Amino acid sequence: MATKIPATQARLFHNVFVCKRCSRKTHAESRKIREGLVKCRACGGKAFRPIKKK
Repeated sequence: MATKIPATQARLFHNVFVCKRCSRKTHAESRKIREGLVKCRACGGKAFRPIKKK
């Protein structure tokens, strides 16, 4: 079983969200996501969910 490197985990999962409409990933602060200040670059949607850890 491989060990998880904290720096890699942070890069892949910290402040990464997925658009609920088109499933495109975006990097943004969670505060901005909650306030609706971030929109998807691909479709313009404002509904995001956190990325699922594998």
